[in-house]
Amino acid sequence: MPTPPSQAPQASSPPPPKKRAGRDLRAAIGVGVGLGAVIFASLFIVKAVFVGVIAVAVVVGLWELTSRLQERKGIKAPLVPLALGGAAMVIAGYVRGAEGAWVAMALTALAVLVWRMTEPPEDYLKDVTAGVFAAFYVPFLATFVAMMLTADDGPQRVVTFLVLTVVSDTGAYAVGWRFGKHKLAPRISPGKTREGLFGAVAFAMAAGALCMQFLIDGGSWWQGLILGLAVAVSATLGDLGESMIKRDLGIKDMGTLLPGHGGIMDRLDSLLPTAPVVWLLLAAFVGTG
Repeated sequence: MPTPPSQAPQASSPPPPKKRAGRDLRAAIGVGVGLGAVIFASLFIVKAVFVGVIAVAVVVGLWELTSRLQERKGIKAPLVPLALGGAAMVIAGYVRGAEGAWVAMALTALAVLVWRMTEPPEDYLKDVTAGVFAAFYVPFLATFVAMMLTADDGPQRVVTFLVLTVVSDTGAYAVGWRFGKHKLAPRISPGKTREGLFGAVAFAMAAGALCMQFLIDGGSWWQGLILGLAVAVSATLGDLGESMIKRDLGIKDMGTLLPGHGGIMDRLDSLLPTAPVVWLLLAAFVGTG
């Protein structure tokens, strides 16, 4: 005899789906460890080698950015003068400081304008505007990392910069994944939350206090609190900025070079705008020597 509908056993509702990171975690960790080993080895063995690492990252980042601009928007920012000028910009910043970086930036912009003249005039303004933007966004901002390296405690300054940025991103992810409910900028990056921003600030301030106290010559823990707060803000804005670019281009990642991470530009998004902030605050707190 069939069971009446009112007495039929109710199927249990499926459990809510678990949150997922959306990337290959093992590959991401492996690539992160490998990059960290290269960075730290070059930093503490020969400073000039690390300048080379920055220059290579800049050239690859420019290639990714200009490739995506051409593929998605038909914008032909000239890569050759950008790559040569970008590498020269990083070296000039290391050798001649801020003055050298500005001169190299101006010459790179001029080279972009002239190089594009070899092609038809259609879209000239659009292409050179994108080129000058790319020169500022990638190599010029990266030059501040090379400028940090020139100080007597340069490697420690660069480590502080990298640690604070990574800790800020990690704090934002961990707290946002666990407690995030209120969107920070849903139209730009739906995954970011206000709770995640608070996590970034707390983690970065704590790491900043430790780094300034124990790594930076003449540094103090209270300076680290200010530095950590500034890094959390700049890293978040940098992440949102590249998210805006990628949304405009209609892509998820800038490249596929780094398994589990995307492209080089997907790792530089929070580092690039943070570099001048860290350089400026360290110069104000303990000088540039």
